[in-house]
Amino acid sequence: MTAKVIKGKEVAQELRAALKEEVAQLKTKGIVPGLTVILVGENPASQSYVRAKAKACEEIGVASEIIKRDVTITEEELLNEIHHLNGNPSVHGILIQLPLPKHIDEKAVLNAVSPKKDVDGFHPVSVGNMVIGDECYLPCTPHGIVELIKRSGEEISGKHAVVIGRSNIVGKPVSMLLLQESATVTIAHSRTKDLSALTKQADILVSAVGQPRLIKADDIKPGAIVIDVGNTMENGKLVGDVDYEAALEVAGYITPVPGGVGPMTITMLLKNTVDAAKTINNVK
Repeated sequence: MTAKVIKGKEVAQELRAALKEEVAQLKTKGIVPGLTVILVGENPASQSYVRAKAKACEEIGVASEIIKRDVTITEEELLNEIHHLNGNPSVHGILIQLPLPKHIDEKAVLNAVSPKKDVDGFHPVSVGNMVIGDECYLPCTPHGIVELIKRSGEEISGKHAVVIGRSNIVGKPVSMLLLQESATVTIAHSRTKDLSALTKQADILVSAVGQPRLIKADDIKPGAIVIDVGNTMENGKLVGDVDYEAALEVAGYITPVPGGVGPMTITMLLKNTVDAAKTINNVK
C-alpha cells in the first residue's frame, strides 16, 4: 500500500480561487473585506508570517493593513489601538501577531478584540461557541485540518481520531471540531503512557507536537488518515512529527511537510475575514 498524499497546497489554491470570486461579488455590493494585522517589535519570524498574510490578502482582493508598533509600546496603548479597530467599519478582521513583548499581557490583548472581528478564533467567546457548536470563526489551523481530512473523501463520523498535542492553538480545538464531526476522539500528550498503543488504534491520527519523526511507520494503523502538523528544522530541512517516507507505506492518506497543513492556515484566515465582512454587512 502507498498512501494517497493530501496536498494542502493544492486544496488551499482551490479554496482561494473560490474566495476570490466571493470577494469580487462583495465588491459589486460596495463591500471590500478588510484584515488588519498588528505587529509589535521586529521578530523576523513574525515579520515573515505577516508578509505572507498580506500577500495572500492581495491575491484574492482582500484589503490588508499592517500596523507596526515598536517593542516599547505599552499595554494600554495597544489596547487603545484595538479598541479603535473594533469600531472601524472598514476593518472586518483583526489579527494580533504573536508573540507579544513580555511586558504585555497576551491574554488581555487577545480578549480585547471584538468576537465579531476575531478571525483568528482565539477569543474566549469564539472558543466557547466552538465548543458548544454555535456559530463562530473557527481557529484557522484546526479548521484547515478538518477540511483536509474531508478532502480525503473518507467519512469522519464514527472514526476513532487520536490527537497528539493539547495546545490551545491546535490540539484542543481540533479535538473539539472532530468531535462535532461525530468522531470518537482521544487526546494524547507528553504524559500519555504507551503512546504507540493509542496511535495504532487511530483511524485518523493528528500529530501537533513539533517532535521530528516522533511517529514511526509501526505506530500507524494500516489505512489510517495521518495529518502531520509538526514543522521543525532538522539538518537545514523542514520535517514533521511523522517519519513521512516510512509512513507512506502504511497510511491510507497522509499530509506532507511542507505543503500539507501549512498552506491551509492562512487560507482559513482569509475565509474567516470574508465571512466576517459578510456578517458585519448583513450579506447572506
